Amino acid sequence: MEAYVFSNLLVAALVVGGVVLARVVRRDRLWSEAMGELWRRRRGSILVVAAFVSIGLLDSVAWKGGSVVGDDLLASHEARTVVDRIFQGAKESSYSAPLASESFYGGEALADPGGHWLGTDLLGRDVLHRALKGVRVALLIGGLTSAIAIPLALLMGVGAGYFGGRFDDFVFFVMSTLASIPSLLLLIALIMALGRGTWQVCLALGITGWVGLCRVTRGETMKLRELDYVQASLALGVSHARIIVRHILPNLMHLVVITLVLLFSQLVLSEAILAYLGIGVSGSWGEMINQARNELSREPIIWWNISAAAAAMFTLLLAVNYVGDALRDVLDPRTLRETT
Repeated sequence: MEAYVFSNLLVAALVVGGVVLARVVRRDRLWSEAMGELWRRRRGSILVVAAFVSIGLLDSVAWKGGSVVGDDLLASHEARTVVDRIFQGAKESSYSAPLASESFYGGEALADPGGHWLGTDLLGRDVLHRALKGVRVALLIGGLTSAIAIPLALLMGVGAGYFGGRFDDFVFFVMSTLASIPSLLLLIALIMALGRGTWQVCLALGITGWVGLCRVTRGETMKLRELDYVQASLALGVSHARIIVRHILPNLMHLVVITLVLLFSQLVLSEAILAYLGIGVSGSWGEMINQARNELSREPIIWWNISAAAAAMFTLLLAVNYVGDALRDVLDPRTLRETT
């Protein structure tokens, strides 16, 4: 199966899963009220996050065919995404300022005058196109890595806090070992061992990103297992798995939400640091910032490349943090009682 076919199937699965999840939420009164409260509190931030997610999905849907326009070097037999097809116009020779009609150095006429809203880079590539392409990479890094780190942290943390004993000793030893190693050095070593592809970077970030949540969930689970309703369930013969699913995990969801938001932001910023060191993900905002840092010393300054990447990263992370903060307040019963 070709890569673009798998990507299309994954997008279809995500869309179907989102529709199913939305229907389940609407049917459940508590979840429906919680999501309604979230919409009232952070409507603007939700719309911003939804816009970024939509761009990421459009950049994941690809197919072959189509005509070649201008100096576009993509052949018709190569698969191109929706975002690529929108920006398949003429490619310039080098730098051009936003909405300019001539090149930044030399004053030569552009092939597409006024058509580059955020200008072009050293290779003549549209900066807006590159910034939109970075959305998919950021969502992939934040989403895929969180999908690796959070389940691993819950498995280890809840298991250690609930059962204790030798499993707790093993988990505590692993956490202490990973915490004693500088995270950046460990991350670089894992990437060098696994490879420098997108999936390898996400796996390395996931391996190094679960310790914080594991430590918190371990301590919280140790407290929850001593509560009266958990002890009563044990006395009635309820299985450990059912107690964990029905009583422990729901009381940890607000911690998971907080960690997801903080981890997502941390992962995107960590990738930017890796890109500065030359081992980042191709097409990311970190790569754009790394390539643009030398442009700030030029005369005149090439400012639009780094500005576009930094503004896109700042907007996404700010919106995600706003939504996550409101979602924590909605899902945490103790916070609701304090506000009422």
